[in-house]
Amino acid sequence: MASVNLIPLSDTLSVAGQISPADLPAIARAGFKSLICNRPDGESPGQFSHRDLAAAASQAGLTLAYQPVESGRVSQPDGQAFADLLNQLPAPTLAYCRSGMRSATLWALSQAGSQPWPALVQRAAVAGFNLSGVVPPTQPSRQ
Repeated sequence: MASVNLIPLSDTLSVAGQISPADLPAIARAGFKSLICNRPDGESPGQFSHRDLAAAASQAGLTLAYQPVESGRVSQPDGQAFADLLNQLPAPTLAYCRSGMRSATLWALSQAGSQPWPALVQRAAVAGFNLSGVVPPTQPSRQ
């Protein structure tokens, strides 16, 4: 699985750039139970669709959830939807997009109600993601 860089953000979530069906057996062997695809289908030529990955994920014993978010347009409601998926899916979870940045942003927004925003930005920075330009949520949006 040398082609996939798994970047841990918490004990139960790691993020990665685009993965392929061939990566899924190794991801399952690494202990992951679920995947969240944050990349819209058709974003780039030659990209694997979430359906291609869902079929291969199922064969590898993984669950895949599809939460497409357009690059540069991650919102607080998207973060809440990500939190809902993390609460529903078996852990640990691997979230992926093109580079991992969208998934890392979604994670930070999903945790904003339970951890201080500066600590989340710092954790993301340690993992290689600059979230300093992300507007912190004013308050958790729980319905």
